[in-house]
Amino acid sequence: MVGERRKPLPPYVSYRTFRNFVDGLQERMPSRIDRSYWGDRLSGSSGTQLMAALRSLGLIDASGTPTGRLKLLVSAKGEQRTALFREMTSEAFGFLLQGSFDPQSATYAQLQEAFYNEFRVIGDVSRKCIKFFIALASEAGIPLSPFITQRLRSTRASTGTRTVIKRTRVGTNRHLVVPPELDAIPVWTSWDKMLLAKFPTFDPAWSDEVKLKWFEAFNELLKQGLTKGEK
Repeated sequence: MVGERRKPLPPYVSYRTFRNFVDGLQERMPSRIDRSYWGDRLSGSSGTQLMAALRSLGLIDASGTPTGRLKLLVSAKGEQRTALFREMTSEAFGFLLQGSFDPQSATYAQLQEAFYNEFRVIGDVSRKCIKFFIALASEAGIPLSPFITQRLRSTRASTGTRTVIKRTRVGTNRHLVVPPELDAIPVWTSWDKMLLAKFPTFDPAWSDEVKLKWFEAFNELLKQGLTKGEK
């Protein structure tokens, strides 16, 4: 609809970044949280995402001034801190906790649909929003469906080490080589290095099948280069 304002996005910064930042405020709370404060600690994108998350959760106001909730959260412990997380989760994600959506029985796909219907987010942004919500809900003691939490664990495993990739298929290329730095490849010609430079950069977000094909192709390229070096 023309002229319709889009809702501010829910938090999608890394939850570890958020928690580390909040915990770091225990040492000293600035009178305003701005780029001059977090610029040496965080990259530009992480910093702006963190600021948006703090505003979304009612921890700073529009000017970056810490709210009473943030000051209380930093000093709170135990059940008091859990209650504050529960309050923040209920406010920021009320569309999941106060309507027809049932977080205790919903599937991961239903959770994705709920975020899309509310904020029109897809792809990587949707995934980050969901990860933040799950982590915050866990701290708040809010039970979530095993269909959601198990899917998150399996997604983490699929973007992990080579061990996960090797288990997806049994074949001749079981011992795939992790790409070294270009300068560490022995006795390759300049043509070989030019070819390797054109090789697509590995992306952990790929599916297991695409990852396996990438490693197989890279392994074959690396073996050819090493064979040349032995002649």
